[in-house]
Amino acid sequence: MWNGKRGSGLNVSSRLASKRRAGQGRCNVARYQCMKLLNWIRFTWNLTQLPSSDLHLPAHYQIAPATPEDERELRKVFSSSFLLDPIWNPVIGEVMQSIQSRLDGVFTSTNSTCLALRHGARIIGAAVLSLDLDADDHLAPGPCILMEYRNRGNGTLLLANSLRLLRDAGLTHASALAPDYVPVSKFVYPKFNSVISPAEIAPPLAA
Repeated sequence: MWNGKRGSGLNVSSRLASKRRAGQGRCNVARYQCMKLLNWIRFTWNLTQLPSSDLHLPAHYQIAPATPEDERELRKVFSSSFLLDPIWNPVIGEVMQSIQSRLDGVFTSTNSTCLALRHGARIIGAAVLSLDLDADDHLAPGPCILMEYRNRGNGTLLLANSLRLLRDAGLTHASALAPDYVPVSKFVYPKFNSVISPAEIAPPLAA
């Protein structure tokens, strides 16, 4: 009797685990389908032909590589940039999961780095850059600016510095992906002579 009950318990546990995995799989598929419903486009820059830029940082602003000590503040900046922007609401779960995954390895990988935009001592914007020549998306997440600092050209400044850093790292081309309706696709990524093409995959992001 005892062996039978034990086996029955194991079978129940196994069935429950299978249901959980199936549920997680359905959730992942649903999230992916939601992301696919967005009309993603690709922006590609020829880094060997970047136009000269006369952009200048305002007083008390600085753009420089972030350090591991900045990680907690960076996570807040990236999270706030998306969570407080209702345009991302339909896919916010997938967006946040992707961002946290990217940030987990940004300071331990030799193929990635993070630029931080500071106003005084406060980080108000950031971008994660992939230094991998074959990366499908070199800006993921791309330039993200806190809501109260938007519409001041800060996203453009961060993009310009990101592209220069990728060029100085030896890349000849860089790509970024974004939905066609978000502000970065309309006002930031088209700059610096980017070439726009359809994208069949759906990785985030920039805000």
